[in-house]
Amino acid sequence: MNHYAKICRCIFEKPDSTQREIAKELGVSLGSANRLVHECEEQQLISASSTAQERRLLPKGQELLDSCKVDGALIIAAGFGSRFVPLTFETPKGLLEVFGERMIERQIKQLHEVGIFDITIVVGYLKEKFEYLIDKYGVELLYNPEYSCKNTLATIYRAREVLRNRNMYVLSSDNWMRENMYHTYECEAWYSSVYQSGFTSEWCLTYNKKEQITDVQIGGQDSWVMYGPVYFSREFSGLFLPELERWYNRPGTEQFYWEHVLMDMIKKGTVSIQINKQPDTQVYEFENLEELRRFDTRYQNHSDNAALELISKVFQISESEISDIRCLKSGMTNQSFLFQIRGKQYICRIPGVGTEALINRKEEKDVYQAVIPLGITEHLIYFDSETGYKISVYYENSRNAAADSKEDLTKCMALLRKIHSSHLYVNHRFDIRERISFYEELCREHHCLLFEDYAKVRADMEILLTFLEQRNRPQTLAHIDSNVDNFLFLPNGEVKLIDWEYAGMCDPLIDIAMCSIYSYFNEDEMADLLKLYLEREPDLEESCILYAYAALGGFLWSLWAVYKSAIGQEFGDYTIKMYRYAKTSYRKLCELQAAEQVTDISTQLSEKL
Repeated sequence: MNHYAKICRCIFEKPDSTQREIAKELGVSLGSANRLVHECEEQQLISASSTAQERRLLPKGQELLDSCKVDGALIIAAGFGSRFVPLTFETPKGLLEVFGERMIERQIKQLHEVGIFDITIVVGYLKEKFEYLIDKYGVELLYNPEYSCKNTLATIYRAREVLRNRNMYVLSSDNWMRENMYHTYECEAWYSSVYQSGFTSEWCLTYNKKEQITDVQIGGQDSWVMYGPVYFSREFSGLFLPELERWYNRPGTEQFYWEHVLMDMIKKGTVSIQINKQPDTQVYEFENLEELRRFDTRYQNHSDNAALELISKVFQISESEISDIRCLKSGMTNQSFLFQIRGKQYICRIPGVGTEALINRKEEKDVYQAVIPLGITEHLIYFDSETGYKISVYYENSRNAAADSKEDLTKCMALLRKIHSSHLYVNHRFDIRERISFYEELCREHHCLLFEDYAKVRADMEILLTFLEQRNRPQTLAHIDSNVDNFLFLPNGEVKLIDWEYAGMCDPLIDIAMCSIYSYFNEDEMADLLKLYLEREPDLEESCILYAYAALGGFLWSLWAVYKSAIGQEFGDYTIKMYRYAKTSYRKLCELQAAEQVTDISTQLSEKL
């Protein structure tokens, strides 16, 4: 029946199709094509004719073809595209241009050419960038809230109602098709495939004489592989979607592709899908920026990307000499990527969204200048105090400090002592009262919803602020962002402390508190860290100071995270964990006073108790 439908489609699309053309479309011999055409004539699907020019589709043939009409397309465009940094820091991968045309727009126009206008795009990362497509092409946008933490299995799950009981293309926004391979009618479910010689890590296909896929293996050699668009018939979706739903609700599938479900069903023989073989110059899935550069040479020297243009200018080279570009783990404040020039590796830091409202880059540069004599920071190549762009040497085979290693923490605390005792001075302070008020104002401006008991906790924080101000503690240069991830352990034994954007003059014990809450330490672990720093048992006031800063730090960063969420950046349960420190560390300070029967540390705290 599928062959009959394909013959009807040939006649519909090209009424003068020859038997030889029909044979090529069906993937059968000329003799088989002649037989099938004759059978279609006998069943009154197409008119009997001695020449191709006189052949036409009959009502029964049109009825058969109508059951195969494509209802629409689902385009997946939710992911980040980490292998295309720094371009994807600014633009989703599907919106990148190839030969002056955006990849997703090329696909939409190809769909329109065959009469497919019902198009849904699943968005996530930089979702606002796709909004213009609604007006330009009449598409629908479907937001996937799990785009940053789950893979495409979850994406298809979120879009399952778009697919249910419909004939639908499932496309990736970042594919580029040389020729239009879409049709008004499709006769069976298929997965596009290209042949790859030699070893490949792609999903390799085994198929039978009818070109039904019978097995899938991840990785192989000299094989046809899954590559490019997919077509879901309503019959296929009827079998596939219930199984997809079961997999989605199964623990441990968060990072699965939807093809994992398909692979399992093919192996079990519970679903049928065809291989759709394509020439090797038809479908392109660009794996990284290097591949895109080779395909569209404009990207070699004119990427229109601020970071690459900056690197080219700083090193006085062409963009084509910037190689081996890789995304580093995206930080909570900034984005960074690794690159290579003439065999040496460097890191470029790009300030994150909304950073200009949070960080004074001139002050950050002042700090870097101040700590140069200590030799403890990364080796800066370039720093722009206006934009916050930073280029530094990459330390190969270095590692971050481990929060669960006493040996590592001992070295980290020794480095903080060195900084705090260095008598270095900068002309700005890290004023935690001012920062809390500032973040509160940002949250109000963005109409952020704060915590239910915010007023009570805010009042507790005011007590702690007054308590600290009464102590008149010493002020030294403090890092503030003393996360273990900012301590670098080099192969030669050196320890570096990087990312000084929050640094300023402050009570040195704030660094111990911040290191504790960033590491999600409990109260006992916080106390142990303070001992490592002091190299002795802390006295009561020092312990109280530690928990006061832990509480205020947790409160401050919870406000920071609420604001970042309002401008489109989510950090999971970080907000809640920081807010918990505001409460639990405050209570710990109260308990310390009560246990020691202290009444003179803070009048307000005593009255509170």
